[in-house]
Amino acid sequence: MKILVCIKQVPQKDAPLKLNEAGTWIREDVSYEVNEPDAYALEEALRQKEKHGGEVVVITAGPTRSQQVLREALAKGADRAIHLEDDRFGALESTNTARAIAAAIEGEKFDLVVTGLQSDDYGAAQTGVLLAEILGWPHATIIIGIEKTDSGVHLKRELEAGHYQFIDMPLPAVLTIQSGINKLRYATLIGIKQAKMKPMRKVSYGEVEAKLSKNLQRIERLYVPVKQKKTEMLEGTPPEVAKKLVEHLRNTVRVI
Repeated sequence: MKILVCIKQVPQKDAPLKLNEAGTWIREDVSYEVNEPDAYALEEALRQKEKHGGEVVVITAGPTRSQQVLREALAKGADRAIHLEDDRFGALESTNTARAIAAAIEGEKFDLVVTGLQSDDYGAAQTGVLLAEILGWPHATIIIGIEKTDSGVHLKRELEAGHYQFIDMPLPAVLTIQSGINKLRYATLIGIKQAKMKPMRKVSYGEVEAKLSKNLQRIERLYVPVKQKKTEMLEGTPPEVAKKLVEHLRNTVRVI
């Protein structure tokens, strides 16, 4: 199978939340890592390649520093990489990110596209589904099991309350992978050396700009919650306290 893996570079989970001057995102001077759900998507793609043969291609969109997650993927066993390289890619919302990816792979005949369920920074869980719509392919989300069949793939989806769904889907298709579907591998020393020799195609913003539209979403302002501690004692009999509590929740906190 020829598999495309969409991966993203995100701020490390323990990175300090220092906002930029505009208050629209965190500052650039933080440490970055591969998005965890995408790491599981890559691992599953590599396992499918080991079972059935084929090629694993990784793609990301972002500034020059994003190349690091591609190098890590190549070191783990991916065959080649595609980098949509420009700072402006980082400002795209999910729809335009999907459009940019679709434009970058135009002409390539992939059997399967896999992404992480969602990103650890924005958490929209939209890019994979939107990419499927743009490509005109079937898709499935929250995948925790993939089995290749003669007619396509047999999938296991995680539902609520410990329930699962099993579905059969033809190829080509787009899947969003749930974290924990497998056990992640480490890059070997020889893999790290080989990664330097593997091809990486760079795609400029201008090459895909015609496929993009105005962002439908944008971040107006971010803020770090202020820690507060306030205790208010309600006095009276139990019925009186209950009545005061309900009034407080309805009129002051406005949660009911």
